[in-house]
Amino acid sequence: MKRIMIIGSGGSGKSTFSSKLSEVLGLPLYHLDAYYWKPGWIATPNHEWDDFQRELIQNDEWIIDGNYNRTLDIRISRADTIIFFDLPPWITTYRVIKRRIKYHGRTRPDLNEGCPEQLDWEFIKWVWNFRKYKRPGILEKLKKYEKEKNIIILKTPKEVTNLIDQLKSEFEEGNNIL
Repeated sequence: MKRIMIIGSGGSGKSTFSSKLSEVLGLPLYHLDAYYWKPGWIATPNHEWDDFQRELIQNDEWIIDGNYNRTLDIRISRADTIIFFDLPPWITTYRVIKRRIKYHGRTRPDLNEGCPEQLDWEFIKWVWNFRKYKRPGILEKLKKYEKEKNIIILKTPKEVTNLIDQLKSEFEEGNNIL
């Protein structure tokens, strides 16, 4: 586990998990949202975004947190481990609403400065419908790589906690998980 990509719906806990995983494994962490969104919520142009990711994945070690379906293949090509957060929509929707309240008027730690937390109906619908519309394509893509990549699918908050606890325990015991 030296090049880990973490994907899933907004509100699934990817960023929180990634931060904990980075602490446990000592790997550099890249929150894609912090690089994609410029101050004022200005999106990075596609060609620039693709080039950035192609350069980023050339590093020997990383944790990359973020979905960005259009560019999944870029990250998959070099990842050795893919962790897919496949949590129910009631959990993810609740979490994005909770996050909006928590960071009202402020920028989250996993975003670029100048991008205060916001929430609109389109994003809520995207989060609620993620499993219905995005999940099938992601699972199909992951199936293609199941023999060459370490693929972990987490379906509950308990599974997320258990994975961090397991990796922390293995790392502390000196097991070579990296």
